[in-house]
Amino acid sequence: MSSEAETIAKTARRASNIIKTLSNEQRSTALKSIYDTLRDHKTQILEANEKDLAEARAANFPSSLIKRLDLTVGDKYDSMLQGVLDVAALDDPVGKITLATKLDEGLDLYRVTVPVGVLLVIFEARPEVIANISALALKSGNAAILKGGKESTHTFKAMAACVTKALEATGTVPAHTIQLITTREEVGSLLSQDMYIDLVIPRGSNALVRHIKENTKIPVLGHADGICSIYVAKDADAQMAARIVVDAKTNYPAGCNAVETLLLDESILSTKTFPTIIEALLKAGVTLKVTPEIELWLTKNDITIPESVKVVPATEQDFYTEFLDHIIAIKAVPSLADAIEHINEHGSHHTDCIITKDEAEANTFLKGVDSAGVYWNASTRFADGFRYGFGTEVGISTNKIHARGPVGLEGLVGYHYQLKGHGQIAADYAGAGGNKQFLHTPIDH
Repeated sequence: MSSEAETIAKTARRASNIIKTLSNEQRSTALKSIYDTLRDHKTQILEANEKDLAEARAANFPSSLIKRLDLTVGDKYDSMLQGVLDVAALDDPVGKITLATKLDEGLDLYRVTVPVGVLLVIFEARPEVIANISALALKSGNAAILKGGKESTHTFKAMAACVTKALEATGTVPAHTIQLITTREEVGSLLSQDMYIDLVIPRGSNALVRHIKENTKIPVLGHADGICSIYVAKDADAQMAARIVVDAKTNYPAGCNAVETLLLDESILSTKTFPTIIEALLKAGVTLKVTPEIELWLTKNDITIPESVKVVPATEQDFYTEFLDHIIAIKAVPSLADAIEHINEHGSHHTDCIITKDEAEANTFLKGVDSAGVYWNASTRFADGFRYGFGTEVGISTNKIHARGPVGLEGLVGYHYQLKGHGQIAADYAGAGGNKQFLHTPIDH
Protein backbone atom coordinates (compact mmCIF):
# COMPACT_ATOMS: atom_id res chain seq x y z
CA MET A 1 0.00 0.00 0.00
CA SER A 2 1.42 3.38 -1.03
CA SER A 3 2.22 5.99 1.60
CA GLU A 4 0.76 9.47 1.27
CA ALA A 5 4.20 10.82 0.29
CA GLU A 6 4.58 8.17 -2.40
CA THR A 7 1.14 9.04 -3.75
CA ILE A 8 2.07 12.73 -3.91
CA ALA A 9 5.36 11.92 -5.66
CA LYS A 10 3.72 9.54 -8.16
CA THR A 11 1.03 12.10 -8.94
CA ALA A 12 3.74 14.70 -9.60
CA ARG A 13 5.56 12.26 -11.90
CA ARG A 14 2.39 11.64 -13.91
CA ALA A 15 1.83 15.39 -14.21
CA SER A 16 5.43 15.95 -15.32
CA ASN A 17 5.01 13.34 -18.06
CA ILE A 18 2.10 15.36 -19.41
CA ILE A 19 3.34 18.91 -19.01
CA LYS A 20 6.64 18.23 -20.76
CA THR A 21 4.70 17.37 -23.93
CA LEU A 22 2.72 20.63 -23.93
CA SER A 23 3.62 23.56 -26.14
CA ASN A 24 5.25 26.72 -24.88
CA GLU A 25 2.01 28.55 -25.62
CA GLN A 26 0.02 26.18 -23.42
CA ARG A 27 2.49 26.48 -20.55
CA SER A 28 2.64 30.28 -20.85
CA THR A 29 -1.16 30.51 -20.91
CA ALA A 30 -1.22 28.62 -17.60
CA LEU A 31 1.14 31.24 -16.14
CA LYS A 32 -1.15 34.04 -17.22
CA SER A 33 -4.02 32.21 -15.55
CA ILE A 34 -2.02 32.07 -12.31
CA TYR A 35 -1.21 35.77 -12.64
CA ASP A 36 -4.87 36.67 -13.10
CA THR A 37 -6.00 34.56 -10.16
CA LEU A 38 -3.34 35.88 -7.75
CA ARG A 39 -4.09 39.44 -8.86
CA ASP A 40 -7.84 39.02 -8.37
CA HIS A 41 -7.36 37.51 -4.90
CA LYS A 42 -4.75 39.97 -3.65
CA THR A 43 -6.96 41.27 -0.82
CA GLN A 44 -7.68 37.79 0.52
CA ILE A 45 -4.04 36.73 0.29
CA LEU A 46 -2.80 39.84 2.10
CA GLU A 47 -5.41 39.30 4.82
CA ALA A 48 -4.06 35.76 5.26
CA ASN A 49 -0.54 37.15 5.29
CA GLU A 50 -1.47 39.58 8.07
CA LYS A 51 -2.62 36.62 10.19
CA ASP A 52 0.78 34.98 9.72
CA LEU A 53 2.56 38.24 10.59
CA ALA A 54 0.48 38.70 13.75
CA GLU A 55 1.27 35.16 14.88
CA ALA A 56 4.97 35.61 14.07
CA ARG A 57 5.16 38.82 16.10
CA ALA A 58 3.30 37.20 19.02
CA ALA A 59 5.80 34.35 18.94
CA ASN A 60 8.71 36.83 18.96
CA PHE A 61 10.13 35.52 15.70
CA PRO A 62 13.38 37.22 14.55
CA SER A 63 12.86 40.47 12.66
CA SER A 64 14.72 39.05 9.64
CA LEU A 65 12.16 36.21 9.37
CA ILE A 66 9.22 38.61 9.74
CA LYS A 67 10.60 40.76 6.91
CA ARG A 68 10.83 37.73 4.66
CA LEU A 69 7.28 36.71 5.58
CA ASP A 70 5.71 40.12 4.95
CA LEU A 71 4.13 40.45 1.48
CA THR A 72 3.14 44.08 2.08
CA VAL A 73 6.70 45.48 2.15
CA GLY A 74 7.09 48.02 -0.65
CA ASP A 75 5.96 46.56 -3.95
CA LYS A 76 6.76 42.94 -3.06
CA TYR A 77 3.33 41.58 -4.01
CA ASP A 78 3.13 43.43 -7.32
CA SER A 79 6.73 42.47 -8.11
CA MET A 80 5.81 38.86 -7.42
CA LEU A 81 2.94 39.13 -9.90
CA GLN A 82 5.09 40.83 -12.50
CA GLY A 83 7.64 38.05 -12.13
CA VAL A 84 5.01 35.54 -13.27
CA LEU A 85 4.36 37.56 -16.43
CA ASP A 86 8.08 38.08 -17.02
CA VAL A 87 8.66 34.32 -16.92
CA ALA A 88 5.74 33.73 -19.29
CA ALA A 89 7.33 36.14 -21.79
CA LEU A 90 10.74 34.45 -21.76
CA ASP A 91 11.89 32.17 -24.57
CA ASP A 92 10.94 28.53 -24.23
CA PRO A 93 13.86 26.75 -22.52
CA VAL A 94 12.63 23.31 -23.61
CA GLY A 95 13.50 21.72 -26.94
CA LYS A 96 16.55 23.86 -27.70
CA ILE A 97 19.19 22.11 -29.80
CA THR A 98 22.59 22.72 -28.21
CA LEU A 99 24.58 20.32 -30.41
CA ALA A 100 23.92 18.75 -33.80
CA THR A 101 26.29 16.27 -35.45
CA LYS A 102 26.03 14.17 -38.63
CA LEU A 103 27.40 10.75 -37.65
CA ASP A 104 26.80 9.43 -41.17
CA GLU A 105 24.51 10.10 -44.07
CA GLY A 106 21.00 9.78 -42.67
CA LEU A 107 22.23 9.32 -39.10
CA ASP A 108 21.99 12.59 -37.17
CA LEU A 109 22.65 13.23 -33.48
CA TYR A 110 21.05 16.10 -31.52
CA ARG A 111 21.49 17.28 -27.94
CA VAL A 112 18.16 18.77 -26.85
CA THR A 113 17.12 20.54 -23.64
CA VAL A 114 14.46 18.74 -21.57
CA PRO A 115 12.78 19.41 -18.19
CA VAL A 116 14.42 18.06 -15.04
CA GLY A 117 11.13 16.33 -14.14
CA VAL A 118 9.76 16.62 -10.58
CA LEU A 119 11.01 19.31 -8.19
CA LEU A 120 10.57 19.25 -4.41
CA VAL A 121 10.90 22.82 -3.10
CA ILE A 122 11.08 23.35 0.67
CA PHE A 123 11.14 26.92 1.90
CA GLU A 124 10.80 29.01 5.03
CA ALA A 125 8.93 32.29 5.50
CA ARG A 126 8.94 33.56 1.91
CA PRO A 127 5.38 33.01 0.60
CA GLU A 128 6.21 34.67 -2.73
CA VAL A 129 8.25 31.54 -3.49
CA ILE A 130 4.95 29.85 -4.37
CA ALA A 131 4.45 32.16 -7.35
CA ASN A 132 8.15 32.15 -8.27
CA ILE A 133 8.52 28.38 -8.33
CA SER A 134 5.15 27.76 -9.94
CA ALA A 135 6.06 30.10 -12.78
CA LEU A 136 9.53 28.68 -13.37
CA ALA A 137 8.41 25.06 -13.03
CA LEU A 138 5.53 25.41 -15.47
CA LYS A 139 7.52 27.40 -18.04
CA SER A 140 10.31 24.82 -17.99
CA GLY A 141 7.91 21.85 -18.22
CA ASN A 142 8.48 20.56 -14.69
CA ALA A 143 6.08 19.46 -11.98
CA ALA A 144 6.71 20.79 -8.47
CA ILE A 145 5.85 19.83 -4.91
CA LEU A 146 6.05 22.86 -2.60
CA LYS A 147 6.35 22.82 1.18
CA GLY A 148 6.19 26.12 3.04
CA GLY A 149 7.16 26.82 6.63
CA LYS A 150 4.56 26.75 9.41
CA GLU A 151 5.08 30.50 9.91
CA SER A 152 3.45 31.14 6.50
CA THR A 153 0.59 28.63 6.78
CA HIS A 154 -2.31 31.08 6.23
CA THR A 155 -0.66 32.79 3.25
CA PHE A 156 0.46 29.46 1.86
CA LYS A 157 -3.04 27.98 1.87
CA ALA A 158 -4.58 31.08 0.29
CA MET A 159 -2.03 31.15 -2.52
CA ALA A 160 -2.17 27.39 -3.00
CA ALA A 161 -5.90 27.58 -3.57
CA CYS A 162 -5.34 30.25 -6.22
CA VAL A 163 -2.69 28.24 -8.07
CA THR A 164 -4.83 25.10 -8.10
CA LYS A 165 -7.86 27.07 -9.31
CA ALA A 166 -5.80 28.67 -12.08
CA LEU A 167 -4.45 25.34 -13.35
CA GLU A 168 -7.87 23.70 -13.29
CA ALA A 169 -9.14 26.53 -15.47
CA THR A 170 -6.60 25.83 -18.23
CA GLY A 171 -8.07 22.47 -19.22
CA THR A 172 -4.62 21.35 -20.46
CA VAL A 173 -2.20 21.57 -17.52
CA PRO A 174 -2.90 18.95 -14.83
CA ALA A 175 -3.99 20.64 -11.60
CA HIS A 176 -1.49 18.46 -9.71
CA THR A 177 1.45 19.85 -11.70
CA ILE A 178 1.93 22.14 -8.70
CA GLN A 179 1.18 20.45 -5.37
CA LEU A 180 1.39 22.29 -2.08
CA ILE A 181 1.82 20.41 1.17
CA THR A 182 1.72 21.69 4.73
CA THR A 183 2.89 19.02 7.18
CA ARG A 184 6.49 18.45 8.27
CA GLU A 185 5.93 14.68 8.38
CA GLU A 186 5.31 14.63 4.63
CA VAL A 187 8.69 16.25 3.97
CA GLY A 188 10.66 13.49 5.64
CA SER A 189 8.81 10.89 3.60
CA LEU A 190 9.14 12.83 0.36
CA LEU A 191 12.92 13.04 0.78
CA SER A 192 12.98 9.26 0.35
CA GLN A 193 11.03 9.31 -2.93
CA ASP A 194 14.10 9.29 -5.17
CA MET A 195 12.30 7.08 -7.71
CA TYR A 196 9.89 9.90 -8.54
CA ILE A 197 11.49 13.19 -7.42
CA ASP A 198 14.46 14.45 -9.43
CA LEU A 199 15.68 17.55 -7.59
CA VAL A 200 15.25 19.06 -4.12
CA ILE A 201 15.52 22.83 -3.76
CA PRO A 202 15.70 24.09 -0.15
CA ARG A 203 15.24 27.81 0.49
CA GLY A 204 15.78 28.82 4.09
CA SER A 205 18.16 28.63 6.99
CA ASN A 206 21.53 26.97 7.16
CA ALA A 207 19.98 24.34 9.43
CA LEU A 208 17.22 23.57 6.91
CA VAL A 209 19.61 23.14 3.98
CA ARG A 210 22.04 20.98 5.92
CA HIS A 211 19.22 18.80 7.27
CA ILE A 212 17.93 18.16 3.77
CA LYS A 213 21.35 17.39 2.32
CA GLU A 214 21.96 14.87 5.11
CA ASN A 215 18.60 13.13 4.72
CA THR A 216 18.07 12.46 1.04
CA LYS A 217 19.60 10.61 -1.91
CA ILE A 218 17.95 13.09 -4.29
CA PRO A 219 20.27 15.77 -5.75
CA VAL A 220 20.00 19.06 -3.81
CA LEU A 221 20.32 22.51 -5.37
CA GLY A 222 20.81 25.47 -3.08
CA HIS A 223 22.99 27.34 -0.65
CA ALA A 224 23.30 27.13 3.11
CA ASP A 225 24.46 30.69 3.83
CA GLY A 226 24.77 34.09 2.21
CA ILE A 227 28.03 35.33 3.73
CA CYS A 228 28.85 38.01 1.18
CA SER A 229 31.94 40.23 1.38
CA ILE A 230 33.04 43.54 -0.10
CA TYR A 231 36.74 44.38 -0.41
CA VAL A 232 37.63 48.07 -0.68
CA ALA A 233 40.99 48.40 -2.43
CA LYS A 234 43.53 51.14 -1.76
CA ASP A 235 42.54 53.23 -4.79
CA ALA A 236 38.75 52.96 -4.35
CA ASP A 237 36.64 56.08 -4.79
CA ALA A 238 35.43 56.93 -1.28
CA GLN A 239 31.93 58.07 -2.22
CA MET A 240 31.38 55.12 -4.54
CA ALA A 241 32.57 52.70 -1.86
CA ALA A 242 30.29 54.24 0.76
CA ARG A 243 27.22 54.09 -1.49
CA ILE A 244 27.85 50.48 -2.51
CA VAL A 245 28.58 49.22 1.00
CA VAL A 246 25.55 50.95 2.54
CA ASP A 247 23.24 49.68 -0.21
CA ALA A 248 24.60 46.14 0.06
CA LYS A 249 24.07 46.17 3.83
CA THR A 250 20.84 48.12 4.32
CA ASN A 251 18.73 47.82 1.16
CA TYR A 252 17.38 44.48 2.42
CA PRO A 253 19.48 43.12 5.30
CA ALA A 254 17.44 39.91 5.51
CA GLY A 255 18.39 38.93 1.96
CA CYS A 256 21.02 36.28 1.31
CA ASN A 257 22.76 38.74 -1.04
CA ALA A 258 23.26 41.40 1.67
CA VAL A 259 26.89 42.07 2.57
CA GLU A 260 28.02 40.70 5.94
CA THR A 261 31.78 41.35 5.86
CA LEU A 262 33.68 44.50 4.89
CA LEU A 263 37.38 44.10 4.12
CA LEU A 264 39.48 47.25 3.88
CA ASP A 265 42.96 47.53 2.41
CA GLU A 266 44.95 48.58 5.46
CA SER A 267 46.52 51.52 3.57
CA ILE A 268 43.14 53.32 3.36
CA LEU A 269 42.84 53.48 7.15
CA SER A 270 44.93 56.64 7.08
CA THR A 271 42.98 58.25 4.22
CA LYS A 272 39.63 60.02 3.88
CA THR A 273 38.15 56.87 2.37
CA PHE A 274 38.01 55.14 5.74
CA PRO A 275 35.93 57.73 7.65
CA THR A 276 33.70 58.27 4.61
CA ILE A 277 32.66 54.61 4.58
CA ILE A 278 32.40 54.26 8.35
CA GLU A 279 30.36 57.43 8.81
CA ALA A 280 27.97 56.34 6.04
CA LEU A 281 27.40 53.01 7.80
CA LEU A 282 26.89 54.68 11.17
CA LYS A 283 24.45 57.16 9.67
CA ALA A 284 22.52 54.22 8.23
CA GLY A 285 22.24 52.69 11.70
CA VAL A 286 24.54 49.75 11.13
CA THR A 287 26.21 48.06 14.09
CA LEU A 288 29.94 47.65 13.45
CA LYS A 289 31.84 44.60 14.63
CA VAL A 290 35.46 45.65 14.31
CA THR A 291 38.92 44.17 14.77
CA PRO A 292 41.42 45.99 17.07
CA GLU A 293 43.16 47.90 14.25
CA ILE A 294 39.82 49.23 13.02
CA GLU A 295 38.86 50.27 16.56
CA LEU A 296 42.21 52.09 16.90
CA TRP A 297 41.70 54.02 13.69
CA LEU A 298 38.14 54.93 14.68
CA THR A 299 39.64 56.64 17.71
CA LYS A 300 42.40 58.33 15.70
CA ASN A 301 39.91 59.69 13.16
CA ASP A 302 37.75 61.03 15.99
CA ILE A 303 34.60 59.56 14.44
CA THR A 304 31.43 60.35 16.34
CA ILE A 305 29.38 57.27 17.08
CA PRO A 306 25.61 57.88 17.47
CA GLU A 307 24.11 56.65 20.73
CA SER A 308 21.71 54.40 18.84
CA VAL A 309 24.53 52.58 17.07
CA LYS A 310 26.96 50.07 18.52
CA VAL A 311 30.62 49.53 17.75
CA VAL A 312 31.77 46.27 19.32
CA PRO A 313 34.83 44.01 19.07
CA ALA A 314 34.66 41.42 16.33
CA THR A 315 35.34 37.74 16.99
CA GLU A 316 36.71 35.27 14.47
CA GLN A 317 33.26 33.68 14.32
CA ASP A 318 31.74 36.97 13.17
CA PHE A 319 33.52 36.53 9.84
CA TYR A 320 31.73 33.20 9.35
CA THR A 321 28.34 34.65 10.30
CA GLU A 322 25.30 35.61 8.22
CA PHE A 323 23.81 38.40 10.36
CA LEU A 324 20.71 39.13 8.23
CA ASP A 325 20.42 42.40 10.13
CA HIS A 326 21.93 45.91 10.33
CA ILE A 327 25.25 44.42 11.45
CA ILE A 328 28.54 44.16 9.58
CA ALA A 329 31.94 42.70 10.49
CA ILE A 330 34.91 44.87 9.46
CA LYS A 331 38.55 43.89 9.07
CA ALA A 332 41.69 45.40 7.50
CA VAL A 333 43.85 43.21 5.23
CA PRO A 334 47.39 43.84 3.92
CA SER A 335 46.74 43.11 0.25
CA LEU A 336 44.41 41.94 -2.50
CA ALA A 337 45.78 38.41 -2.12
CA ASP A 338 44.87 38.45 1.57
CA ALA A 339 41.36 39.66 0.75
CA ILE A 340 40.86 36.83 -1.74
CA GLU A 341 42.20 34.28 0.74
CA HIS A 342 39.91 35.58 3.48
CA ILE A 343 36.82 35.45 1.27
CA ASN A 344 37.54 31.95 -0.04
CA GLU A 345 38.08 30.68 3.50
CA HIS A 346 35.35 32.51 5.42
CA GLY A 347 32.68 33.17 2.79
CA SER A 348 29.85 30.96 1.58
CA HIS A 349 30.73 31.24 -2.13
CA HIS A 350 27.57 33.25 -2.78
CA THR A 351 28.41 36.80 -4.00
CA ASP A 352 31.46 38.97 -3.33
CA CYS A 353 32.63 42.36 -4.60
CA ILE A 354 35.78 44.45 -5.07
CA ILE A 355 35.69 48.24 -5.22
CA THR A 356 38.68 49.58 -7.13
CA LYS A 357 39.74 51.73 -10.09
CA ASP A 358 42.45 49.25 -11.05
CA GLU A 359 41.24 46.92 -13.80
CA ALA A 360 44.12 44.49 -13.33
CA GLU A 361 43.37 44.13 -9.60
CA ALA A 362 39.68 43.77 -10.38
CA ASN A 363 40.35 40.97 -12.86
CA THR A 364 42.58 39.19 -10.36
CA PHE A 365 39.74 39.37 -7.83
CA LEU A 366 37.14 38.23 -10.38
CA LYS A 367 39.24 35.19 -11.25
CA GLY A 368 40.52 34.44 -7.75
CA VAL A 369 37.32 34.51 -5.69
CA ASP A 370 35.57 31.15 -5.81
CA SER A 371 31.95 32.34 -5.63
CA ALA A 372 28.82 32.02 -7.73
CA GLY A 373 28.82 35.81 -8.23
CA VAL A 374 31.92 38.02 -8.27
CA TYR A 375 31.41 41.76 -8.82
CA TRP A 376 33.48 44.82 -9.61
CA ASN A 377 32.16 48.16 -8.32
CA ALA A 378 28.56 47.01 -7.81
CA SER A 379 26.37 46.13 -4.84
CA THR A 380 26.00 42.46 -3.93
CA ARG A 381 22.24 43.07 -3.90
CA PHE A 382 22.26 42.62 -7.69
CA ALA A 383 22.58 38.84 -7.13
CA ASP A 384 18.96 38.10 -7.99
CA GLY A 385 17.16 36.27 -10.77
CA PHE A 386 14.79 39.18 -11.44
CA ARG A 387 17.68 41.64 -11.74
CA TYR A 388 19.57 39.22 -14.00
CA GLY A 389 16.61 39.15 -16.38
CA PHE A 390 15.48 35.62 -15.46
CA GLY A 391 11.97 36.88 -14.63
CA THR A 392 12.36 35.42 -11.15
CA GLU A 393 14.48 32.69 -9.59
CA VAL A 394 14.03 29.28 -8.05
CA GLY A 395 16.84 30.10 -5.64
CA ILE A 396 20.55 30.84 -5.57
CA SER A 397 22.96 27.96 -5.88
CA THR A 398 26.54 27.81 -4.66
CA ASN A 399 26.99 24.41 -6.31
CA LYS A 400 29.65 24.09 -8.98
CA ILE A 401 27.78 21.74 -11.30
CA HIS A 402 24.45 21.93 -13.14
CA ALA A 403 23.46 25.42 -12.00
CA ARG A 404 25.24 28.23 -10.13
CA GLY A 405 24.18 31.66 -8.87
CA PRO A 406 20.57 32.82 -9.33
CA VAL A 407 18.80 29.86 -10.89
CA GLY A 408 16.19 30.66 -13.51
CA LEU A 409 14.77 28.59 -16.33
CA GLU A 410 18.13 27.32 -17.59
CA GLY A 411 18.80 25.74 -14.21
CA LEU A 412 15.57 23.74 -14.44
CA VAL A 413 16.35 21.98 -17.69
CA GLY A 414 18.88 19.33 -18.50
CA TYR A 415 19.36 17.65 -21.84
CA HIS A 416 19.19 14.33 -23.60
CA TYR A 417 20.47 13.04 -26.93
CA GLN A 418 18.21 12.31 -29.85
CA LEU A 419 19.53 10.10 -32.66
CA LYS A 420 17.59 10.07 -35.93
CA GLY A 421 18.45 7.31 -38.42
CA HIS A 422 17.21 5.16 -41.26
CA GLY A 423 17.75 1.61 -40.00
CA GLN A 424 21.49 1.79 -39.32
CA ILE A 425 23.05 -0.72 -36.92
CA ALA A 426 26.25 -0.38 -34.88
CA ALA A 427 27.74 -3.62 -36.29
CA ASP A 428 28.26 -1.94 -39.66
CA TYR A 429 30.64 0.65 -38.16
CA ALA A 430 34.26 0.65 -37.04
CA GLY A 431 34.58 -0.20 -33.36
CA ALA A 432 31.66 -2.64 -33.40
CA GLY A 433 32.85 -5.09 -36.08
CA GLY A 434 32.17 -3.17 -39.30
CA ASN A 435 34.21 -1.03 -41.71
CA LYS A 436 32.11 2.08 -42.10
CA GLN A 437 33.65 5.28 -40.69
CA PHE A 438 31.79 8.03 -38.86
CA LEU A 439 31.64 11.51 -40.43
CA HIS A 440 31.23 13.53 -37.17
CA THR A 441 30.50 16.73 -39.06
CA PRO A 442 28.48 19.63 -37.56
CA ILE A 443 24.94 20.26 -38.68
CA ASP A 444 23.70 23.84 -38.89
CA HIS A 445 20.86 24.41 -36.42
